[in-house]
Amino acid sequence: MHVDTVTEIAQMETQKAPMRVLVTGGTGLVGRAIEQVVQAQGGCGKGEQWIFLSSKDADLRDLAQTRALFEKHRPTHVIHLAAMVGGLFRNMRENLDFWRSNVHINDNVLQTAHEMGVVKVVSCLSTCIFPDKTTYPIDETMIHNGPPHNSNFGYSYAKRMIDVQNRAYFQQHGRRYTAVIPTNVFGPHDNFNIEDGHVLPGLIHKAYIAHKEGSPLQVWGTGTPRRQFIYSLDLARLFVWVLREYNEIDPIILSVGEEEEVSIKEVADSVVEALGFKGQVVFDTSKADGQFKKTASNAKLRRHLPDFTFTPFSQAVKETCDWFVANYDTARK
Repeated sequence: MHVDTVTEIAQMETQKAPMRVLVTGGTGLVGRAIEQVVQAQGGCGKGEQWIFLSSKDADLRDLAQTRALFEKHRPTHVIHLAAMVGGLFRNMRENLDFWRSNVHINDNVLQTAHEMGVVKVVSCLSTCIFPDKTTYPIDETMIHNGPPHNSNFGYSYAKRMIDVQNRAYFQQHGRRYTAVIPTNVFGPHDNFNIEDGHVLPGLIHKAYIAHKEGSPLQVWGTGTPRRQFIYSLDLARLFVWVLREYNEIDPIILSVGEEEEVSIKEVADSVVEALGFKGQVVFDTSKADGQFKKTASNAKLRRHLPDFTFTPFSQAVKETCDWFVANYDTARK
């Protein structure tokens, strides 16, 4: 493998310095969880420097602003979380916007990281990038085997291109940039917007309002689609492990096991129990269900970390609901 001299020198110089980790999207759901985990592990006490950025620090769709940000902080490592994201119905309305914004963000971050000699970039993908028509469980080898679900093809294809770009940086420049693929993430600091947020935080917000008003809880869809959910603090611990220990270019699925998959009805039941909601639950079957299932295999993760313990789903839902109630006035919604 040919590695150009400029890249080789940059890597050698960067590796001598203490680890400086730049986290894009660092004030969102996963970023806040990573910050909490790093503090709990004493990461900053190990000589590591962690910089958590928000969209207020720079518009990463703009190359000049991205470069200025990297020049300012001079990271040696990057966790790339920043993205234009939204729930099913926003994706269905704005596929072009999701494609263009995310392609610009990802290309600017990866290319600037390369130009500045960043040793490692860990980007965040999503299980929605996998083919709509596939066999289950899906694994890391199946990403490009067919088109994604039509409801969010803009976002999905943009995220897939990170994997393509990572392979190209390795082939052409020897860069060890990789990506993780979490299943549905939830937890404190999530976006609880009912219209545009993801299903679980949206349900929490709707159940909270229904509980306050004494009205029925309306669940969009039939309740039959199945999903694997990962608690943001569990994902954060795995993200830090990937940054420090995982050395493959190929992506890795970060998920609970297949046996932990639950239906949207079971999700609603868990939220109802956590919030103590006593009212009626109604399923609005006029709303789209989206993809029925996306069952993912975590066999590769288990080969690396056979003893990793995930937070039980009901406990994680309860902690998230408690956080939302306690922080209702300031939570994103």
